[in-house]
Amino acid sequence: MIKNRGGVSLFTFTNFFAASTIEEAYNELIKNRRNVILGGTSYLRMGNTNYNTAIDISNVTDIDKIIETEENFEIGAMASFRQLETDKDLYEWFPVISHAVEDIVGVQLRNNVRIGATVFTKHGFSDLITALLCLDTYVVLYKGGVLRLEDFLNEKEIRKDILVKITIKKEKLVSSFKCVRKSKADYSVLNMAVSKNENGNIRISVGARPGKAVLAHETMKYLSENSDVKSASEIMRREIKFGSNMRGTEEYRRLLSAALLEKALKEVE
Repeated sequence: MIKNRGGVSLFTFTNFFAASTIEEAYNELIKNRRNVILGGTSYLRMGNTNYNTAIDISNVTDIDKIIETEENFEIGAMASFRQLETDKDLYEWFPVISHAVEDIVGVQLRNNVRIGATVFTKHGFSDLITALLCLDTYVVLYKGGVLRLEDFLNEKEIRKDILVKITIKKEKLVSSFKCVRKSKADYSVLNMAVSKNENGNIRISVGARPGKAVLAHETMKYLSENSDVKSASEIMRREIKFGSNMRGTEEYRRLLSAALLEKALKEVE
């Protein structure tokens, strides 16, 4: 049982299993539909759910590392937000990732939150997913293999699988991350990431709509042939589906999207 400071149960589990390999973790995961993989548990604590077996993968070798290869960056599922924030080699290529996570609550939380849990659960409020989506990013699943991040996010069902790592293909580009929060410790009302590579190709991802992050394909296509930001903003406001929740209305998010797009495009230009 995991409790908050007030002693109120946030999520519970009947059994605990410490896996030494991903294979062990997967075999335990598929035994029961109520079994769950533990990351840093920061987001599991948001719910009041009873699980059968909690599976700890923190002892699995090398899935908490950020590794640079000739063509990619490979980020293990158990790497923390703090690692993403402070890794100098990753920052040199993709500073948008660090900028997306550096203001999330505090260092203590960023040391605890794991990238695998965040990406696998496709949280709509995630700043990180929005930043990753504006890059050439792939997820690597234990059974499902390699999928482009956008394709993975578009899947409606949550797979009974384990995210082992994400990979980002290296390319020279400039990027920008923008968001609006009501307070520093709150989730984004709306977030946006924009990147532009050496060939002039622009990627625009929009998250906290309040749905999960998506690419603005029509807006991206328009900007590949035109430079009118106001017209691009109008296209985005029609293209992207916005909604309302306790942090903001649909119309407010539409208005914010135009302002964020203008600021982000100025940075990448």
